[in-house]
Amino acid sequence: MSVAAFQMPTRTGGQRWLLLGSLALNLFFIGVAAAMAIRGPAPPSRWDPDVFVRVERLASALPPADADLLRGAFQVDHEKIADAQSAYYGARRDIHETLRQDPFNVDEMRAAMAKMRAARQDYDQVIQGVFAGAAVKMSSAARHAVADWRPDNSSKRNRQ
Repeated sequence: MSVAAFQMPTRTGGQRWLLLGSLALNLFFIGVAAAMAIRGPAPPSRWDPDVFVRVERLASALPPADADLLRGAFQVDHEKIADAQSAYYGARRDIHETLRQDPFNVDEMRAAMAKMRAARQDYDQVIQGVFAGAAVKMSSAARHAVADWRPDNSSKRNRQ
């Protein structure tokens, strides 16, 4: 065997471009992975069932004077709202506990459901009463903002 048999074959122009393209693609993927590792995933948007959290999010989308008015209305009736909310969520938990019982008792389930319906109605009436009392004092622009408000887009609106 001669030394010429061990020489590396010369690359054609097409092979060089393929090698360069592969290198560029690998660098692109490494860059994307590094950017994702540095930035990390965005925290998931979570809907909070607590009425006070939702009212605060709603108030942040209103003009300042109307936001203060809404916050004040909820602060005045804070205890009544909190009690109604606790009763409603407690009734929901009772349904869950009734479903977990063995043996299952359908009459207890129906009673727990009736209790939850009544608690939900009371909760709705308390919240709606506070909103109605505040809305009568709000500006037209604020009432329109309340009517159009959605929890999923309120933060987007605030960034604009």
